[in-house]
Amino acid sequence: MKVGIAGYGVVGKTRHSSILKNTDYQVVAISEKNKEQYQNIPASIEIFEDYQSLINNADIDTIFISLPNQFAADASVLALKKGLHVFCEKPPSRTLNELQKVKNISLQHPSQSLMYGFNHRFHASVEKAKTIIADNTLGRMVNLRGVYGKSQMISFNQTDWRTKREESGGGILLDQGIHMLDLMRYLSGESFTEIFSFIDNAFWNFDVEDNAYVLMKSANGVVAQLHSSATQWRHVFNLEITMEKGSLILGGLLTSSKSYGEETLTFIVSDLEKDKGAPNETITQFDEDVSWDNEIKYFADSLKNNSPITRGSIDDAIETMRLIEEIYKADPIWKKKFYANK
Repeated sequence: MKVGIAGYGVVGKTRHSSILKNTDYQVVAISEKNKEQYQNIPASIEIFEDYQSLINNADIDTIFISLPNQFAADASVLALKKGLHVFCEKPPSRTLNELQKVKNISLQHPSQSLMYGFNHRFHASVEKAKTIIADNTLGRMVNLRGVYGKSQMISFNQTDWRTKREESGGGILLDQGIHMLDLMRYLSGESFTEIFSFIDNAFWNFDVEDNAYVLMKSANGVVAQLHSSATQWRHVFNLEITMEKGSLILGGLLTSSKSYGEETLTFIVSDLEKDKGAPNETITQFDEDVSWDNEIKYFADSLKNNSPITRGSIDDAIETMRLIEEIYKADPIWKKKFYANK
C-alpha cells in the first residue's frame, strides 16, 4: 500500500511515525505548504506544495489528510474521486453541509474506505470503559458530564487560522470539544436530540467561541453535560459516566503535551445502604498513549480485510457535526449572528 500524507505539521508527522511502526505501508509522497518542514521529510519521499497536486499526480493508494479545516472536505472529495482510500483528521469539515457533500461522493465510491481520526476512542481508558458499559456490569446509563479545556485558542506552534471562523468553521467546541462529543456518543450509544447551550467568546474576543456550555438529552432520557473551554488555565480532561449501579470516571489523558495529567479510569460500584455516598472505587492508571497506533492498526485491518469502518465512520462524523451545529444554533445570540440567513 502506497501512502500520501497531505499536511506535514504535528499531526501529519505523528501519523507518519505510526504508519511506519504499525503497518508495512510505504509513505511515498507528502504535500506541505511550509517549506521549512521539507528538511524533516526523507529524501526518498516526493514532495508536493499542495494537496491537489499530491492527489492528482502522486502514485498512491491511500491518503492521510491533516490539513486546516477549510481544506479537509475538499481534499476528501478529490481523493475519493481519484479512487483513493481516505483517512481524514478531525474536524472533518467546517460545516455539516460540507461534510454531507463528502458523504454523497463516498456513496458513489463504495470500494473506497473513508475514516475520520477521532483518536480519543482508541485511548486505553476509553476502550476499557466501553467494555464495562457493554458488559452491562453497572446497568443502564443515566447521565454523562464532561469537561475538556485548555488555556488558549492557539499554541506556539499553531497558526491563527483557528481563530478565524471563515477558515476554521468554529472555535474550541469544533477544535477540541468535538472529541468529547464523539466520546459521549460512542460510549452511550445515544443520539442526543434536545439541546441547550450558551456559547461565549468573551475572553479571547475572536470571532469563534472560547467557551461552550452544553446540556443535551436523548430520546431514552440520557442527559449529557459538556463544558468545552479555552480559558481552562490548568488543562483538564474529565468525563464522569453515571450508571444505575455505579459510575465510571475518565480522568486525565495521555497526550503529546503531557498537560492533561495521568490517564486513569475510576470504577465505582454503589451500594446505597452501605456506602452512604462514599462507595468503594478502583482506579486503573494507563502509562502509554496507544491511541494513535491502535487507530492506525484498525484502519489498516479494515483495508486488509475489506471490512466496514465502524469506529470513526462518515456517519459518526456526520452525527457529531450535526450535534455541533445544533449546539451553536441552540444559543439564540450565536444563531442570529452566524446562522440568520441559513
